[in-house]
Amino acid sequence: MTHPTPREATRSDAELVAAAGAGDEQAFRTLYRAYARPVYWLAHSLVGTQADAEDVTQETFLAAWRKLPALELAGQSLLPWLVTICRFQSANRIRRQQRDREHTAAAVDETLPATVDVEQQVVDAAQVERIIAEVGTLSALDQQIFRLCAAEGYAYHAAAERLGVSHGVVRNRLSRIRAQLRSSIEPEGT
Repeated sequence: MTHPTPREATRSDAELVAAAGAGDEQAFRTLYRAYARPVYWLAHSLVGTQADAEDVTQETFLAAWRKLPALELAGQSLLPWLVTICRFQSANRIRRQQRDREHTAAAVDETLPATVDVEQQVVDAAQVERIIAEVGTLSALDQQIFRLCAAEGYAYHAAAERLGVSHGVVRNRLSRIRAQLRSSIEPEGT
C-alpha cells in the first residue's frame, strides 16, 4: 500500500478535490485513504452487512470520481459531500434488494438479516453523523491526527512522523479528541 507523500498529506481537501477533478489519480487516492473508513462505517450502519457496505463504499467513491470535475467544495472537508453520496447509494442498494426480493420470491437473499432493527440503524447512522460533524470542528492538525490514527490505523509514532510533530503531541491530542468526541456524541439522557 502506498502512502501519500508529505506534500499530499498537507494539501487541503479543496486542493485535492481540484487536482482529482482534473484527473490526478494520486490526489483521488489520498482522498480515498482519508475518507474510506468513515464512509464504510456509515454504509455499514445503513445497509447492515459487510459485503453490502463494501459495495456501497466503492459505489460512493466511483460516483465521487465521476462528479469531482464539477464539484465546488463548500467547506473544508470532502466528507459531508461523500456522506450524502453514501446515503443515496445505500438507499439505492436497499431499494434494489427489496425489488429483487419482491420479484423473485424463490430467491432468498441471505445477506440481509431476517429482521432489521430500523431504530438501531437510525441511531447508528445518527451517531456516525455526529462524529463526522464533531471531527469537522477540530483544528486542521487535530483532524489529520484523527484521520491518521482513528480512521487509517496509524500508530502514534508513524502519525507523528507523517505530521512532523512529536509522539507526545499525537498521543495527547488524540486522547483529548477522543474525550471530546465521547462527551459530545453521547446520546441525550445518558
